[in-house]
Amino acid sequence: MATQLLPLLPALLSVLLVPWTAAQDVDWHFDTAKCRYALGMEDRTIPDSDITASSAWSDSTEAKHGRLSTGEGDGAWCPAGPVFPSSSEYLQVDLRKLHFLSLVGTQGRHADGLGREFARSYRLRYSRDGRHWMTWKDRRGQEVVTGNENTYDVVLKDLGPPVIARMVRFYPLADRVMSVCLRVELYGCVWKDGLKAYTAPVGHVMDLSGTPVYLNDSVYDGSKEEGVMFGGLGQLCDGVFGGNDFMESKELRVWPGYDYVGWNQETLGQPTVDIEFHFEKTRVFHTMQVHSNHRHTQHVRVFNEVVCEFKASLLSPWAEPALSLQVPLSDLHDPSSRTISLPLGGRPAQILRCRFSFSDRWLLISEISFYSMPFEDGYFLPPLPSSSSRPVNASSPHTPSPTNGTSSPSEFPAVTLRAGLPVAKDDSSNTPILIGCLVGIILLLLAVIAVILWRQYWKKLLGKAQGSLSSDELRVHLSVPSDSVVINNTNTHTYSSRYQRIHTFPDDRDRDGEYQEPSTVLRPREQRDSTALLLNNPAYHLLLSDLTHGPNRLTNCHSQREKPQNLSQGKREGFILPQKWARGGVLPREHFEVP
Repeated sequence: MATQLLPLLPALLSVLLVPWTAAQDVDWHFDTAKCRYALGMEDRTIPDSDITASSAWSDSTEAKHGRLSTGEGDGAWCPAGPVFPSSSEYLQVDLRKLHFLSLVGTQGRHADGLGREFARSYRLRYSRDGRHWMTWKDRRGQEVVTGNENTYDVVLKDLGPPVIARMVRFYPLADRVMSVCLRVELYGCVWKDGLKAYTAPVGHVMDLSGTPVYLNDSVYDGSKEEGVMFGGLGQLCDGVFGGNDFMESKELRVWPGYDYVGWNQETLGQPTVDIEFHFEKTRVFHTMQVHSNHRHTQHVRVFNEVVCEFKASLLSPWAEPALSLQVPLSDLHDPSSRTISLPLGGRPAQILRCRFSFSDRWLLISEISFYSMPFEDGYFLPPLPSSSSRPVNASSPHTPSPTNGTSSPSEFPAVTLRAGLPVAKDDSSNTPILIGCLVGIILLLLAVIAVILWRQYWKKLLGKAQGSLSSDELRVHLSVPSDSVVINNTNTHTYSSRYQRIHTFPDDRDRDGEYQEPSTVLRPREQRDSTALLLNNPAYHLLLSDLTHGPNRLTNCHSQREKPQNLSQGKREGFILPQKWARGGVLPREHFEVP
């Protein structure tokens, strides 16, 4: 049967791979949560020529040795001068193209245990063109990044917000004059969108029932003058999609409205919000996607029209005519946020300017992304069949209610994003489920191992107890009429029973006061040791205690002279012992009769 299925394997693989390949062609977005690949410092994908520094202590500590988890030279990059108080020394990495950076890693100089230098903190600066440098700040405006505590551990720092840059500089810091050394790595992926800056009006503050809602672009890394942001990138391309309620945020410890940039029509003083996008090179644009809020109960609605102008290069004039697109929405009463796909017709441009018209008092935008390709002479991007004849596509994450109307797929088909655009950080994969299943299996295995060990422990413990009882088993019989106690130890120790008769009253031998005692002279040492085992047996003392405290319990059985003795095979010798000696004296290992 298996041999018959072997010729079918190639066909089955092709059936499985074709849909997967098609899905890869359609799915053209990238997940910022998965954009965390090492960019080549450790594995030398980044050449030495792209790693530079402000200075170096020696040739063995120059910039090319500042690679994470490597120990060439003297083990790290070390600047020539102190980093306190000026903090002007830096290590620079050139990635040669724009990258979306989500993580950085640092390390000190270990040098096989000889190094002692590391940076406890540092500052990051980055550039998209090599001329304008920006300082990275976290979402609360802090610039200083916590570094290392020793020379060997790797400390990773999540960049929130992420950075879109080509060049990155690490500035080690210190609180006193000291030597520092550094090794670094960058994590992220190629920024295929090509966007390097956008210009937009500064966001406004909404007064919602006495609560201020700040709708400004808080992570914009460009300049701000006279109510206009220019020369940088911010929240409109940080990969975070805002939710239905703009008061809530997906980020921790941020203020209400953080995920959106919003404008008020009255405050802005014009009917449109003008946003201008600058790209690294001329590109051919097919689709622009805008994620907008539509909480109409608070006078927030999606824009109803957009007019876009294209400029092929910096020195070229604006192309005519401008592209005007209406945004018909059949579910205007649905308060959920939505992504609107705007077909751009495959026009080439390096600068793109779009005017978004207000539909209500407020316009809130969370994310703007593009489907575009680098422009080459004589090459134009082929249009997508799904949107070639439909000007606008508005999609909502929730299905509209029947009372509000529904939009059929033929009217507004969904346009899937393509790799190269930042999208929401929500991971829709089954990774959390798989991790949960693996954790459950591991816990189940640990429980089974614990039960097995517990059973083995008790089995071993009970085996020891059973062995001790079987080796020293005692059988006891009481001879009531003659007040005799017969103790028979079935232990297999054998020795010759030789005794020595001793009179307790040597002057009056007619009195019954004699007893038999094992002769210490005639008995070997090992036999004396076996006698001590019997005396230490708890059953022996129990019987003696019963005879001492309860002799009257045996008075009703005088009719029977003596019970038969349970003796082991072989000849046993007995002796007679008065009760007063049997109660407190030393008894031998053999059986005894007490008159």
